[in-house]
This record gives sequence, structure tokens and C-alpha cells, in this order.
Amino acid sequence: MKFKKEQILKALETITVAGEGKNMVESGAVKNVMTFADEIVVDLVLSSPAMHIKKRAEADVIKTIKEKVSEEAKVMVNIKVEAPAKPSNPNLIKGKNIPGIKNIIAVASGKGGVGKSTITANLAVSLSKLGYKVGILDADIYGPSIPIMFDVVKERPLSTTIDGRSKMKPVENYGIKVLSIGFFTTPEQAVIWRGPMASKALNQLIFDAAWGDLDYMLIDLPPGTGDIHLSIMQSMPITGAVVVSTPQAVALADARRGVAMFQQENIQVPVLGVIENMAYFTPEELPENKYYIFGKEGAKNLSEDLNISFLGEIPLVQSIREAGDSGRPAALQEETPLAKAFEKITKEVIKELNNRNEILPPTEVIQMTNSVGCSSSKN
Repeated sequence: MKFKKEQILKALETITVAGEGKNMVESGAVKNVMTFADEIVVDLVLSSPAMHIKKRAEADVIKTIKEKVSEEAKVMVNIKVEAPAKPSNPNLIKGKNIPGIKNIIAVASGKGGVGKSTITANLAVSLSKLGYKVGILDADIYGPSIPIMFDVVKERPLSTTIDGRSKMKPVENYGIKVLSIGFFTTPEQAVIWRGPMASKALNQLIFDAAWGDLDYMLIDLPPGTGDIHLSIMQSMPITGAVVVSTPQAVALADARRGVAMFQQENIQVPVLGVIENMAYFTPEELPENKYYIFGKEGAKNLSEDLNISFLGEIPLVQSIREAGDSGRPAALQEETPLAKAFEKITKEVIKELNNRNEILPPTEVIQMTNSVGCSSSKN
């Protein structure tokens, strides 16, 4: 009995190593395959010394070869652990590129209730109306609202097969691809997860999804600065960040901290600018009147103080809330003042992103040390 190496490698391409996001062959985990009569020897090199990962890899190789090559094969798996090459800073943590996605924009806010998800949804729609391919990753694990805003609460991602691997197909509406933890919970269910579990769920939404080709992926981050933010920045290279705030002093103080997080020495995600939401109130019956309920030009002054761009302002009007609640973002409207306001801001975001891409190299690594919450590795 003689086995072909090509047939064995093709079978191994259907296995994903835990934490890698790529198949065994593509990731380089398979170092050698040898055949001797009815014996098949597979040499693996893994980056993790965890026993459960090694045992899982061995079991997957044996099972897959017996299923896809021959049940009669005697399979031996040799596993060697090699830690990845250390960067100059031993505490650096790398983010992985996602094939097909050109730009990843994180939409953040220092505190909740400032309309970050509303801004994310309308930016996505405005980008789509300008002809771009857009996706949204709803990373607000504990308060996912993007499914409501896109009227897809009852939808569930379907499974699709890409290169022999099962992937989640994002839910799509209005031309926007969407994935959210909200698709896997009921509306009345509270998500009570510790950081590691939430991070694992996010990694699945990122790397186990068939996003396809996207010009822009928008990430709706949770409010504040914390574990989920670090997990996202560990997982993927963020091209730039947009910070949303109201003009209120309390919100601005938290927005300042949000900007500071991205500007940490060992994070260095370019902040594209600040958007001021609920800038003023305009009654429907008095469209020319502006009432500065939360203060005036607070976010604009903050951006000047921090020497970052002010991307624009959105008023506090009832129709924005109604549009979000009904699952049809206001930016879908044609030739209305609101749609034009979101389009103007979106064009500013594109301009700042293009400037960033011309001046700075692609974001490949998010560098985090003890000072921003990551414990140092022990050797």
C-alpha cells in the first residue's frame, strides 16, 4: 500500500490549529510528511506548549488521515514545540492580518450613551452608498445593538465552506455585512462573561467568518477602555480609530482617555479624529433653531487641544433615534440634511484614512506592555 504525499497534505489542509486561524499546512505547522508502506509519519511544529492543543492536533491528524486518505493507514504524529521568534521587546503582542480586508476602523467612545453604535451604523451605510464594500464587527459584547439598527435581530449567520473549512457567513442587510454576539443570544439574555471568554468569542467572529473582500471593516467597540479593546488590538491590525463623544464635559473627559489609549507608546493606533454626536438639539417644528443642551463645540475644542482632526458633528434629532429603532439607519435617506451630514463626516474619515495610509506604514503589530494592562511573559 502506497500513499501519496500530495493526498495527505490536502487532507491536512482541512485542519485548523487552535489559535492560529490558518490550516496546518498554510500556517507551517506541518514540517514533514513521510510514508513507509502502510505507515504515515507527520512531523508537526506548534507554537503553543499547552498539552490540550498538542493532544487535539495529534487526534485531528490521525482522524483526518483515516477519514480522507485510508482507514488502514498507521499514523504516527511527532510534535515539536517552538516558541515564535521573540521581537525586540519581549512583551510585544502581534495582531494577525485578515485576508481581503483593506482597512479596519475602530469606532470607540470613552463612555456609554454617546451614540457610538449609531455613528458606526451610519458611517457604514454612508461608505456603502459611496460604492465601498463594508462590514461591521459588533464587538460590544455586553450590549450589542448593531443587529437592531440593521433590522436583523432574528437572523442567524449561516455556515459556508471556504477552502475545505467551515466558516460563518455574516448576515447582510443594506449591502453591509454584519457579525455580532447578538446573533447568538436572545434579546432578554444578559451576557455575563469574563474577559477570556469574551475574547475567545470575538476571535471566532473575526477569524472563523467568511468576510470576503472588504474595503472597510468598522468595529463597534464597547464603551470605555478595557479588556475587550486590548483583545481586539491583539487580534487584528487596526488601521485607524474614530472617537465619538457628546459636547458634555463628563463625556469629553472620558473621550480624552479613549484617545490616550490609542496613542499609548506601545499601541500607537492612529486616531483619525473625533466626531461630536448630539451636538445640538433642533426641534422638527423649528429646524433653524439650535439648542446646545450638552454644551457647545466641546468635541471640536478637544480635538484642537489633542491636535487631532475634528471630523464633524451630528445634531440631536428625533428621526435619528427613530431610524435606529426601526432598523433603518438615517444615512439611508436620500438628500436629507441628516444623510448629507453623515456623508460629509464619512468623507472626512476617508480623507484622514487616506492621509494616514500615505504617511504611515500598514499597522502590523499592536505593541502592549505592562503599562497598558498586559502582564509580561516569563521565560
